[in-house]
Amino acid sequence: MYSVTTTHSSRRTYHHGDLRNALVRAAADLAEQGGPDAVSIRAAARAAGVTPTAAYRHFAGHSELLDAAKGEALDRMAAVILDVLGEPPSDADPVDVALHRMRAGGRGYVEFALAQPGLFRTAFCRSEHEDLQDASHALAEAPPFAFLSEALDELVRVGWLDPALRPRAETPAWAAVHGLSLMLLDGPYRMFDQAEREALIDVTLEMTLRGLAGGPAAR
Repeated sequence: MYSVTTTHSSRRTYHHGDLRNALVRAAADLAEQGGPDAVSIRAAARAAGVTPTAAYRHFAGHSELLDAAKGEALDRMAAVILDVLGEPPSDADPVDVALHRMRAGGRGYVEFALAQPGLFRTAFCRSEHEDLQDASHALAEAPPFAFLSEALDELVRVGWLDPALRPRAETPAWAAVHGLSLMLLDGPYRMFDQAEREALIDVTLEMTLRGLAGGPAAR
């Protein structure tokens, strides 16, 4: 199940006038292989087939390039979440659709972490000279966070989540899947086989949903 691949060839997709995007993709590919420590101006330039001098026309330094790689990592995570989500049947019960959306978000998040640990670690690393307030704002606008916010809003609309419980509900829901991801990657669950991992993902998602249940449609 954890065979998600997001590798892109920056050298193959580079075209004149699109160097910045080629460098971002190259930086993300470097992060995919070696985590945030693998990202550098020189390595990204080499992967894109240009000189470091050309790269510095688009990024003032390592920190700016790493920030761009973080954004690309989050975009790739969102793509995995959407792949897990799929399309619900047209006649599906709205509550079931909303619950599926939450489960897909959480499952896609963990699956991405397990399949792409380098990108996962890059997405949440702290870059040099990073302003924590700016970083928090950027993360809140990232596609995975937006997906979660919309899924929680949908739970309110279908009556599963009490509107009084909606404020800041992103934090406990996100903490649950992020914490599980870290325990599966680096913590006490890292030696578990796939069946054991699946069981942990299932129980974490169901407990998270049960914790959000506070509306009349909750069952």
